[in-house]
Amino acid sequence: MSFISVKKQLEILSSNTEEILPEEDLMKKLKKSKENNIPLNIKLGCDPSRPDLHIGHTVVLNKLKEFQDLGHNIILVIGDFTAMIGDPTGRNKTRPQISVDETRINSKTYINQVSKIINIDKTRIVYNSKWLDGLNFSKIISLCSKFTLAQFLERDDFSKRYKSGKPISLHEFMYPLAQAYDSVFLRSDIEIGGTDQKFNLLLGRDLQKEFNQDQQTILTMPLIEGTDGVHKMSKSYDNYIAFNDSSDDMYGKVLSIPDDLIFKYFSLVTSISNLEIEDYKFSLKANKLNNRDLKRKLAREIVSIYHDNKSASFAESNFDKIFVKKEIPDDIPEIIISCSTKIVELIKSSNQVSSNSEIRRLIKQNAIKIDDRTITDIHYEIIPGKDVVIKIGKRKFLRVKKQ
Repeated sequence: MSFISVKKQLEILSSNTEEILPEEDLMKKLKKSKENNIPLNIKLGCDPSRPDLHIGHTVVLNKLKEFQDLGHNIILVIGDFTAMIGDPTGRNKTRPQISVDETRINSKTYINQVSKIINIDKTRIVYNSKWLDGLNFSKIISLCSKFTLAQFLERDDFSKRYKSGKPISLHEFMYPLAQAYDSVFLRSDIEIGGTDQKFNLLLGRDLQKEFNQDQQTILTMPLIEGTDGVHKMSKSYDNYIAFNDSSDDMYGKVLSIPDDLIFKYFSLVTSISNLEIEDYKFSLKANKLNNRDLKRKLAREIVSIYHDNKSASFAESNFDKIFVKKEIPDDIPEIIISCSTKIVELIKSSNQVSSNSEIRRLIKQNAIKIDDRTITDIHYEIIPGKDVVIKIGKRKFLRVKKQ
């Protein structure tokens, strides 16, 4: 294939990127790729420690898509082996280990989810258990001999835990080493990751050098704050917007972000051009647009990526009905009962809340209502009679009818 100019590729790939390490290497690699008409191998690792992705992951996936659109080979590494170790990045304690079966179940969902951003048919998908699971102890000792304990304690999270006397399990040091070996095995030219992955990505460069390979260039991407506007988007902070969220939930969550994150979300999560974003900024300053209208546009854009334009329009309409007009949406789920049923069991059977404990938590937080009456008793029973509407949290509804 014919690649566009190196200058134009650099311009595209540098946009929204936090760091390129070393920057001159990227230019050299792109130049050599164009001269020889050979695509570069671009690596992105993704650990299936949870069953779903959130839009914070979109930041690195969008960069991966740019490389793909430019004609380069992208390699999605599903870390089914490394997920069992647990990434210690940003952790103040050891992660609980998960089983092989859990990682494989979770990894199945990842492929469908990332296909919303990148072209799966043109993506090389590999599982690092293929090569890591077969390493014998002699090989592991050899890999460990390439680095010192001091190098690993330079990591901010390890350093803080060590100084504060919090335990660091030996297996946690294996995570960055295993991830680095992925780069060696795949002979990656470029690896992408969040800024919090910088240590791990650079370790891959160091290990490639030990194996006399060309060292990969590192592209780190900014982390995006979650709906609370404080912490990075994460399930741990319950501030995430999941790929698999319903269109209504996704729309409502986007509208809940602080105003100062609007343009960051536009830049990093959507496909809106920088020129359009600058126009929005100008219109905002000129009072031709307000933050509320911008946020609604942002919400529609994000919903359309993970669902479609029609779903985005319905989500906006439903939001207006619920929060502006204080109405009940038309298309809410219905359940028919023939006998007294506990409210926890009823809501759980609707599949709108994942667990009984979560439903009980919502009741204790006064977040469950029946016909606008707050339910505070976790043992409350609904008796067949007239139709009632249960409101679950801010955006979910359930209509209960008599058989």
